[in-house]
This record gives sequence, C-alpha cells and structure tokens, in this order.
Amino acid sequence: MTRRAFVQSAGMAGILAAGVAPAVHAQAAVRWRLSSSFPKALDTIYGGAEVFAKAVNQMSGGKFVISVHAAGEITPAFGVVDAIQQGSIEAAHTAPYYFFGKDETFALGCAIPFGLNSRQMNAWVFEGNGYNLMAEFYRNFNIKHFAMGNTGVQMGGWFRKEIKSLADMRGVKFRIGGFGGRVLERIGVVPQNIPGGEIYSALEKGTIDAAEWVGPYDDQKLGFNKVAPNYHFPGFWEGGPQLDLYINTRAYDALSSENKAIVEAAASLAHVDMQSKYDGRNPAALRQLVGSGTKLVRFPKDVMDAAFKEAMAYYSELSDKNANWKKVYADYAKFRGEQNVWFRIAEAAFDDFMQQQRF
Repeated sequence: MTRRAFVQSAGMAGILAAGVAPAVHAQAAVRWRLSSSFPKALDTIYGGAEVFAKAVNQMSGGKFVISVHAAGEITPAFGVVDAIQQGSIEAAHTAPYYFFGKDETFALGCAIPFGLNSRQMNAWVFEGNGYNLMAEFYRNFNIKHFAMGNTGVQMGGWFRKEIKSLADMRGVKFRIGGFGGRVLERIGVVPQNIPGGEIYSALEKGTIDAAEWVGPYDDQKLGFNKVAPNYHFPGFWEGGPQLDLYINTRAYDALSSENKAIVEAAASLAHVDMQSKYDGRNPAALRQLVGSGTKLVRFPKDVMDAAFKEAMAYYSELSDKNANWKKVYADYAKFRGEQNVWFRIAEAAFDDFMQQQRF
C-alpha cells in the first residue's frame, strides 16, 4: 500500500495512530536483571550468562535488554532462587544442585554422583522426560527454566595430601558444591559448601584441606595449584553438570510469544557454547598445570566403590521420604541404565581405542 493511499483511506485518525506507534513500541521494550551464581573472573561459566544476554539483545533488535550481574552484586551466589521466587530479579544463571537444601530434587536438574554425563543429560532433557519432570517440580518455586550450559565431566579436585586409599578421605574438609557432599559425607568426608570466589582463600588459609571447582581451565585461573599440588580425578559426583537459566514465572508469562522464543533460542546457544569452550580450553590448561608441577592422581578404586555404594543407598533412602525425588529419579535412573548400555557399546569402545593412539 502506498503512503498516499494509506492517508486517503485512514484519514487524520490513521495519521495520528501511525505517528504515536513508534513511541508506544519503544515503551514496550523489555529490561531484565539476571543474577549469576558465579564470579566475573571465570569467563567461561560466568560468561554463559553474557553469551545469553548478548544473543537476546541481537535477536530482539535491541528491544530486549538483560543486564548480567556477578555473584554478590545483587544477590549472594546461593541466594538466586529466593530472589527469583520473590520477584526481586527476573532471571538467574546457576547450578541447580546448589539448592538441594530446599529439596534434593534440585540436584537432578544438574548432577548427582554417578549420574549422567553431559551428552546423556542433554538426551534426558531434550529428548526424554527430563525437561517436563523438572518443569513440573520448578513450578513449586515460581521458576521457569531452560538448560543453559554444561561443563562436561569435572575433575575431582585439589588436595593438600594425596589420597591413596579410602582411609585418607576420612576427616578431609573438602569444598564440594551442592549435593555431592551428601554422598561424600557418608564415606567420612567433611563437606564445605563455599562459593567459587571464596575457595582459594579458604584453601590457602587451611580452613579446608581440599577443594573442587570445575576443571583445568577455571582451576588454573583460580590458582588452586599454588596451594594444593595433588589434582585428583574423576569428579564422579559431576559427570555432566548442567547449568540452568531460571526465570520468574510472572516475568516469563509477561513476554510476547516472540520474546519467549528468543529466550529459548538464546539459552540453547549459550548451552552449546559453554561446553564447547571447556572442551576446547581444558587440554592446554591441563598441560600447563602438569608442566608447573601439578601431580595428577586417579581416585583409588576403594574410594570409587565405597562412594558408589553409598550413593545408590542414599538415592533409595530419598525415594522413601521425598515424593518429588522419587518421581523424577525413577525416570532418571531408568534413562541412565539405557544410556550406559549404548555408550558402553559404541562411545566407550571408540574412545578406549582412540585414546591409546599416538598422533
């Protein structure tokens, strides 16, 4: 339709409406605050929220702006769920297992000892029942969620003294994030739940004996190798920890359908981006750590066996007393069993061969 035809048919009312439309549209711009559970120094895990916010801005043509705030700027690292529930922030980026104290079921949205690896977690969330089951659970907390990041399997942490047997684990004051501490406590460890930005000072002062965070790239940045030389592996409590975007349900429901689609697409982009960065950057960081004197130590078999036994017993106990856990874990456990059959046949056989080759 030409401008002349539009004016003739719409008259003065149409002209006025067209004149005010841009102003009305400008007022409809969306601005959110997102609180991260991570410090800015960790460009990979904190950066996941920045990747998300940038994508939202670009896809919306600058009409949907999200400001990202590090742990402590608006809310404490472990205070984001309360802030989401209360509506004091619109969104948060966090590790769900931090909030196992509210309900152990939170951990199933992130990682549990001897759980799913990152690819299996993706399959459970995006193809299996994982997303719907967790969404049903999160409604109790006024949360809408999307998967937004995964580190891949993590390292087992930094120890002042080498762990040579199960006996060496007993009494160790170990910084371990979230739910995994419940299982390690059952084999004699004294778990300490400390935010990422406070770990180094606690390890340096001797307040704790050991600490785990993520893996070589982040751990090198935090300098743990300077105060604890023994780097144990694997982090059997974090085979594929998923980070989540949490959104206040009222804030999410107020979005247009277009902006809801933008949020989902941007979260998926950030989800893939994070693990790609970790997988790309960890090898070089590990070489540098070993070159500077870090000692790589595999956890002894008796530690792994004891932890596995206690983990399975604990999950059974939780199913007897927590209906939320029972419902979600039953599906999770069945999915894990089926995935491990497939991965043992294909992935593990291929990986075992390839990792013995020299290129």
